[in-house]
Amino acid sequence: MEQSATGGFDETLYPGPVSEGCQNEGQVSEPGSVSESQLVARAIEGDQAAQRALYDAHVDRVYRLAFRVAGEEDLARDFTQEAFIRAFDRLPTFRRESSFGTWLYTIAMSVSLNGIRSVRRLRTREVTLDAAETLGDRKRVADPDLKDRLHKAIEDLPPGYRTVFLMHDLEGYTHEEIGAVLGIQSGTSKAQLFRARARLREVLADFAGAWTA
Repeated sequence: MEQSATGGFDETLYPGPVSEGCQNEGQVSEPGSVSESQLVARAIEGDQAAQRALYDAHVDRVYRLAFRVAGEEDLARDFTQEAFIRAFDRLPTFRRESSFGTWLYTIAMSVSLNGIRSVRRLRTREVTLDAAETLGDRKRVADPDLKDRLHKAIEDLPPGYRTVFLMHDLEGYTHEEIGAVLGIQSGTSKAQLFRARARLREVLADFAGAWTA
Protein backbone atom coordinates (compact mmCIF):
# COMPACT_ATOMS: atom_id res chain seq x y z
CA MET A 1 0.00 0.00 0.00
CA GLU A 2 1.20 3.44 -0.76
CA GLN A 3 2.29 5.53 2.19
CA SER A 4 -0.62 7.41 3.69
CA ALA A 5 -1.41 9.88 6.41
CA THR A 6 -1.79 6.99 8.83
CA GLY A 7 1.96 6.79 9.19
CA GLY A 8 2.79 4.53 6.30
CA PHE A 9 0.82 1.35 6.90
CA ASP A 10 2.78 -1.47 5.32
CA GLU A 11 0.17 -3.62 3.63
CA THR A 12 0.68 -7.35 4.10
CA LEU A 13 -2.85 -8.70 4.37
CA TYR A 14 -3.63 -7.85 0.73
CA PRO A 15 -0.41 -7.48 -1.26
CA GLY A 16 -0.51 -5.80 -4.63
CA PRO A 17 -1.10 -2.32 -6.04
CA VAL A 18 -3.80 -0.11 -4.64
CA SER A 19 -6.31 1.37 -7.05
CA GLU A 20 -5.24 4.77 -8.25
CA GLY A 21 -7.20 7.84 -7.29
CA CYS A 22 -8.55 9.26 -4.09
CA GLN A 23 -11.05 7.16 -2.16
CA ASN A 24 -13.19 8.57 0.63
CA GLU A 25 -12.52 6.88 3.93
CA GLY A 26 -15.20 4.37 4.84
CA GLN A 27 -16.70 4.48 1.37
CA VAL A 28 -16.22 1.95 -1.39
CA SER A 29 -15.43 3.22 -4.86
CA GLU A 30 -15.62 0.54 -7.52
CA PRO A 31 -16.68 0.46 -11.15
CA GLY A 32 -20.43 -0.02 -11.29
CA SER A 33 -20.98 1.73 -7.94
CA VAL A 34 -21.19 -1.45 -5.89
CA SER A 35 -22.63 -0.68 -2.46
CA GLU A 36 -20.91 -1.66 0.74
CA SER A 37 -23.72 -4.03 1.66
CA GLN A 38 -23.25 -5.80 -1.68
CA LEU A 39 -19.52 -6.04 -1.05
CA VAL A 40 -20.14 -7.50 2.40
CA ALA A 41 -22.44 -10.13 0.90
CA ARG A 42 -19.81 -11.00 -1.72
CA ALA A 43 -17.06 -11.06 0.89
CA ILE A 44 -19.05 -13.54 2.99
CA GLU A 45 -19.06 -15.82 -0.06
CA GLY A 46 -15.26 -15.64 -0.14
CA ASP A 47 -14.88 -13.02 -2.89
CA GLN A 48 -11.34 -11.73 -2.34
CA ALA A 49 -11.88 -8.69 -4.55
CA ALA A 50 -14.78 -7.65 -2.32
CA GLN A 51 -12.70 -8.22 0.81
CA ARG A 52 -9.93 -6.12 -0.72
CA ALA A 53 -12.37 -3.28 -1.48
CA LEU A 54 -13.63 -3.30 2.13
CA TYR A 55 -10.06 -3.38 3.38
CA ASP A 56 -9.03 -0.40 1.23
CA ALA A 57 -12.06 1.60 2.37
CA HIS A 58 -11.43 1.17 6.10
CA VAL A 59 -7.74 0.46 6.69
CA ASP A 60 -6.72 4.07 7.39
CA ARG A 61 -9.29 4.56 10.12
CA VAL A 62 -8.51 1.21 11.74
CA TYR A 63 -4.80 2.02 11.67
CA ARG A 64 -5.39 5.41 13.32
CA LEU A 65 -7.30 3.76 16.16
CA ALA A 66 -4.61 1.11 16.62
CA PHE A 67 -1.88 3.75 16.64
CA ARG A 68 -3.70 5.87 19.22
CA VAL A 69 -3.97 2.87 21.51
CA ALA A 70 -0.49 1.45 20.89
CA GLY A 71 1.52 4.62 20.30
CA GLU A 72 3.93 2.64 18.11
CA GLU A 73 3.82 2.10 14.36
CA ASP A 74 4.90 -1.55 14.43
CA LEU A 75 2.28 -2.49 17.00
CA ALA A 76 -0.37 -0.47 15.18
CA ARG A 77 0.37 -2.35 11.95
CA ASP A 78 0.16 -5.70 13.75
CA PHE A 79 -3.12 -4.78 15.44
CA THR A 80 -4.58 -3.48 12.18
CA GLN A 81 -3.80 -6.69 10.34
CA GLU A 82 -5.14 -8.82 13.18
CA ALA A 83 -8.36 -6.78 13.26
CA PHE A 84 -9.02 -7.40 9.57
CA ILE A 85 -8.19 -11.09 9.85
CA ARG A 86 -10.67 -11.48 12.70
CA ALA A 87 -13.29 -9.38 10.95
CA PHE A 88 -13.20 -11.43 7.77
CA ASP A 89 -13.24 -14.67 9.79
CA ARG A 90 -16.33 -13.44 11.65
CA LEU A 91 -18.03 -11.81 8.68
CA PRO A 92 -20.81 -14.44 8.52
CA THR A 93 -21.87 -13.30 12.02
CA PHE A 94 -22.23 -9.64 10.92
CA ARG A 95 -25.94 -8.86 11.47
CA ARG A 96 -25.97 -5.49 9.65
CA GLU A 97 -27.64 -3.81 12.62
CA SER A 98 -24.88 -1.20 12.30
CA SER A 99 -22.62 -0.27 9.42
CA PHE A 100 -19.76 -2.57 8.48
CA GLY A 101 -17.32 0.19 9.48
CA THR A 102 -18.77 0.49 12.97
CA TRP A 103 -18.74 -3.29 13.44
CA LEU A 104 -15.14 -3.47 12.20
CA TYR A 105 -14.14 -0.63 14.51
CA THR A 106 -15.37 -2.49 17.61
CA ILE A 107 -13.27 -5.50 16.61
CA ALA A 108 -10.23 -3.28 16.02
CA MET A 109 -10.70 -1.63 19.40
CA SER A 110 -10.85 -4.99 21.16
CA VAL A 111 -7.77 -6.27 19.33
CA SER A 112 -5.80 -3.10 20.08
CA LEU A 113 -6.72 -2.85 23.77
CA ASN A 114 -6.08 -6.53 24.44
CA GLY A 115 -2.88 -6.42 22.41
CA ILE A 116 -1.37 -3.42 24.16
CA ARG A 117 -2.31 -4.89 27.54
CA SER A 118 -0.41 -8.09 26.70
CA VAL A 119 2.59 -6.18 25.37
CA ARG A 120 2.79 -3.99 28.48
CA ARG A 121 2.55 -6.99 30.80
CA LEU A 122 5.45 -8.59 28.94
CA ARG A 123 7.53 -5.43 29.01
CA THR A 124 6.84 -4.94 32.70
CA ARG A 125 8.31 -8.36 33.44
CA GLU A 126 11.46 -7.38 31.56
CA VAL A 127 12.09 -4.21 33.56
CA THR A 128 15.17 -4.55 35.75
CA LEU A 129 15.33 -3.40 39.34
CA ASP A 130 17.48 -0.40 38.38
CA ALA A 131 15.04 0.60 35.67
CA ALA A 132 12.15 0.26 38.09
CA GLU A 133 13.89 2.60 40.51
CA THR A 134 14.39 5.09 37.70
CA LEU A 135 10.72 4.87 36.77
CA GLY A 136 9.85 5.55 40.39
CA ASP A 137 11.90 8.74 40.51
CA ARG A 138 9.52 11.67 40.97
CA LYS A 139 11.87 14.16 39.31
CA ARG A 140 10.06 15.69 36.37
CA VAL A 141 11.84 16.04 33.07
CA ALA A 142 9.40 18.20 31.14
CA ASP A 143 6.33 16.79 29.42
CA PRO A 144 7.29 13.69 27.39
CA ASP A 145 6.06 11.78 30.43
CA LEU A 146 2.56 13.12 29.82
CA LYS A 147 2.02 10.97 26.73
CA ASP A 148 3.02 7.79 28.56
CA ARG A 149 0.92 8.70 31.58
CA LEU A 150 -2.08 9.44 29.36
CA HIS A 151 -1.80 6.10 27.55
CA LYS A 152 -1.58 4.26 30.87
CA ALA A 153 -4.42 6.28 32.37
CA ILE A 154 -6.67 5.38 29.43
CA GLU A 155 -5.64 1.73 29.63
CA ASP A 156 -6.43 1.67 33.36
CA LEU A 157 -9.97 2.97 32.89
CA PRO A 158 -12.74 0.42 33.46
CA PRO A 159 -13.53 -1.28 30.12
CA GLY A 160 -16.86 0.50 29.64
CA TYR A 161 -15.40 3.94 30.37
CA ARG A 162 -12.40 3.30 28.14
CA THR A 163 -14.44 2.11 25.18
CA VAL A 164 -16.84 5.06 25.30
CA PHE A 165 -13.98 7.53 25.76
CA LEU A 166 -12.06 6.19 22.75
CA MET A 167 -15.11 6.03 20.52
CA HIS A 168 -16.47 9.48 21.45
CA ASP A 169 -13.44 11.65 22.11
CA LEU A 170 -10.94 10.07 19.71
CA GLU A 171 -13.06 8.84 16.83
CA GLY A 172 -16.05 11.15 16.96
CA TYR A 173 -18.89 8.67 17.38
CA THR A 174 -22.12 10.10 18.77
CA HIS A 175 -23.64 8.72 21.95
CA GLU A 176 -26.48 7.27 19.88
CA GLU A 177 -24.00 5.41 17.65
CA ILE A 178 -22.04 4.19 20.66
CA GLY A 179 -25.24 2.97 22.25
CA ALA A 180 -26.17 1.04 19.10
CA VAL A 181 -22.75 -0.63 18.90
CA LEU A 182 -22.40 -1.48 22.58
CA GLY A 183 -26.05 -2.26 23.30
CA ILE A 184 -26.44 0.47 25.92
CA GLN A 185 -28.61 3.58 26.28
CA SER A 186 -27.18 6.87 25.02
CA GLY A 187 -27.58 8.21 28.56
CA THR A 188 -25.35 5.41 29.83
CA SER A 189 -22.77 6.33 27.23
CA LYS A 190 -22.86 9.97 28.36
CA ALA A 191 -22.47 8.98 32.00
CA GLN A 192 -19.53 6.69 31.25
CA LEU A 193 -17.82 9.42 29.23
CA PHE A 194 -18.29 11.91 32.07
CA ARG A 195 -16.78 9.46 34.57
CA ALA A 196 -13.92 8.56 32.23
CA ARG A 197 -12.98 12.22 31.78
CA ALA A 198 -13.23 12.84 35.52
CA ARG A 199 -10.95 9.90 36.28
CA LEU A 200 -8.40 11.02 33.68
CA ARG A 201 -8.41 14.56 35.10
CA GLU A 202 -7.79 13.14 38.55
CA VAL A 203 -4.92 10.89 37.43
CA LEU A 204 -3.30 13.62 35.36
CA ALA A 205 -3.96 16.51 37.75
CA ASP A 206 -0.27 17.12 38.34
CA PHE A 207 0.13 18.07 34.69
CA ALA A 208 -2.41 20.88 34.98
CA GLY A 209 0.03 23.48 36.23
CA ALA A 210 0.56 22.32 39.79
CA TRP A 211 4.28 22.32 39.10
CA THR A 212 6.73 23.87 36.68
CA ALA A 213 9.69 22.19 35.06
